[in-house]
Amino acid sequence: MKVPELADLPFAAALTRHDGDLDAELDYDTVLFERAEFDDPQGPNARFLDCAFRQVSISDGRMPRASLRGVWLRDVRFTGTLLAESGWQDVTVIGSSLAGVQLFGAELRRVVFSGCKLDSVNLRAARLTGVTFDRCVLRDVDCGGATLTRCAFPGSELTRVDFSKVRMEQTDLRGASLGIVIDSDSLRGAIISSAQLAIAAPVLAETLGIVVDDDLPVS
Repeated sequence: MKVPELADLPFAAALTRHDGDLDAELDYDTVLFERAEFDDPQGPNARFLDCAFRQVSISDGRMPRASLRGVWLRDVRFTGTLLAESGWQDVTVIGSSLAGVQLFGAELRRVVFSGCKLDSVNLRAARLTGVTFDRCVLRDVDCGGATLTRCAFPGSELTRVDFSKVRMEQTDLRGASLGIVIDSDSLRGAIISSAQLAIAAPVLAETLGIVVDDDLPVS
């Protein structure tokens, strides 16, 4: 997948470099955040429109209900940050890491994660539409009760990703390594390959209460 570079952004020429704290104001329009570390930023309801983040670290922040529209991020580290009920639309995240990030109840539309690592991210009850995880590593990600519509995971590695009570529609899991936790309805609406089906069959059988036993009964 080809992802845009900073110079490719239609608003690149209009970007103004940001100095100071991340929580200095609530509205950020065509702002460039670069080579900065933000510890414990407090920005509930913060709004980012046509902004870019490059080589930025955000740790232990509280930014519930933040809004990101037309935002581009490369080499960004989110650690232990609260982004619950945030809204992401037309966002590109490249080569970045999210660890211990709280995204429960968030809404993500037309978001691309490319070459990213998501570790212990909470996406419970989140709504993902048109979200692509391209060559990403997802480890201990909790998607319980989330809704995934037209999402894709090409070349991604999923380890202990919880899809319990997930609702899917046209979500493409082909090309992904599936280490997932599921219940009987988790993969309803998903697209998987025959090879993935063979791997997932024992788990599916268990969730459906099917006992698989190759030993013949003793007469």
